[in-house]
Amino acid sequence: MRIAIAGGTGTVGRHVTEAARGAGHDVVVISRANGADVLTGRGLAAALAGADAVIDVTNLATTLSAKKSTSFFETAAHHLLAAEQQAGVDHHVVLSIVGIDGIDASYYAGKLAQERAVAAGPVPFTIARTGQFHEFAGQILGLVGGPFALLPRTLMRPVAAREVAAHLVRVAEAGAVGRAPDLVGPRDETLADAARRQLAFDGIRRRVIDIRLPGAYGKGLASGSLRGGADALRSEITFDEWLRSADHTRP
Repeated sequence: MRIAIAGGTGTVGRHVTEAARGAGHDVVVISRANGADVLTGRGLAAALAGADAVIDVTNLATTLSAKKSTSFFETAAHHLLAAEQQAGVDHHVVLSIVGIDGIDASYYAGKLAQERAVAAGPVPFTIARTGQFHEFAGQILGLVGGPFALLPRTLMRPVAAREVAAHLVRVAEAGAVGRAPDLVGPRDETLADAARRQLAFDGIRRRVIDIRLPGAYGKGLASGSLRGGADALRSEITFDEWLRSADHTRP
């Protein structure tokens, strides 16, 4: 297969690129550095020529703005789908997040808008929801400076981006089904506890404070819905195993 990967140089995208090539597929990386921009549509038609499937793992920096998140994900989805229809692409795979149906706020509002755009679009699709990545704790720690890290109370079942990537390639190979089985990590975690263990592993002295955010977003994070349902597929790499792996780079 010829698989185009939108966001193929990012946290998940680089693993998707590696997994797809490892499975013997012809891979096209869609990124601004390669002359294709999902936010303007520039270069997408040429990049998608001959592609059988597109895996969309585009992302923006974590934001609490529902407006910003929705604008980004809707714009990217519409440009990709239009270019895919023009190129005759048979399958659009989009990465999303487990348990966000009741959290139509903040960053998750954008992901839900993206799912709706894909489902209403002209290209056969599969929505693949997964748990938060093991990399998530470090990303959030990087957003808050100083000796104290105030982290939102988040119940999650995190999964390694490497395993998410392999899952997405399998989903692309299987053809469009509308909704793939959810994929979550092997253990229940909280964001604060994962952050503490990562800081300790990295030898960084910071105090992590677990706080509950107000509103629908904060309630959703603390509800446990982001851990997925009982029928979700389970990955194998635990957070602590990931910390010890080459995929975790100490700051």
